[in-house]
Amino acid sequence: MEIIGYIAAIIMGLSLGLIGGGGSILTVPILVYLFAIEPVTSTAYSLFVVGLTSLIGSLSHLKNGNVHLKTAIIFGIPSIISVYTVRKFVVPAIPESLISLGDFTLTKPLFVMLLFAILMMMASISMIRDRRDNGEEHEIKYNYPLIFVEGILVGGVTGLVGAGGGFLIIPALVLLAGLPMKQAVGTSLLIIAMKSLIGFTGDLGSSLHIDYPFMLIFSSFAIAGILAGSYLSKFISGKKLKPAFGWFVLVMGLFILAKELI
Repeated sequence: MEIIGYIAAIIMGLSLGLIGGGGSILTVPILVYLFAIEPVTSTAYSLFVVGLTSLIGSLSHLKNGNVHLKTAIIFGIPSIISVYTVRKFVVPAIPESLISLGDFTLTKPLFVMLLFAILMMMASISMIRDRRDNGEEHEIKYNYPLIFVEGILVGGVTGLVGAGGGFLIIPALVLLAGLPMKQAVGTSLLIIAMKSLIGFTGDLGSSLHIDYPFMLIFSSFAIAGILAGSYLSKFISGKKLKPAFGWFVLVMGLFILAKELI
């Protein structure tokens, strides 16, 4: 099962490199179902893996001029504060048992997985929908209040479920900052890297047991995937792959929802 898990880590990185987002949403299910790691711990591992993988992936975009640093800072600051706060204070404060109704008990791990399944379905819809972009340069105008709110929202989601939130960040950068799609993808990877890695530090000193050797090994497979995906993206259209990957994520989200509830 571990071998399948490491192959899945490569696929996760490959999808990040090919379509610029969405792949990180697979990290927690891979850790939970293929490596049998407890859900809350998996969200912490996911922050580290997604952060490191996105950081490596953003370097090629930075080299090609597809990262808008000012936008990354403006969006990233509230997002980083939010994700760190959630990991440091909110997640540890969530009780192990939230609701009990007869024989059904909504536990903390179950809550995390249900929230994750809902997030996967939201992400899939974002990927399936066709967002047309002609690649032309747009005048960059910042809607500061909305960017601030969006940053807090994305950081909170990232902190709770350990996903990068690229499916939320990319549309926000296109609509609220006027970035062309290529720059939005590259800038999104840098934002995901910053907030995920800093968010992970919120778990340091907590009761979670962190297996650093495993995280580094898992990350190395994901990084190999994103490097391969970035190379293949020169020959394969990510726009064509994105809807198909979106349907896959939707099926996975429904599977997790059914499995956890049934």
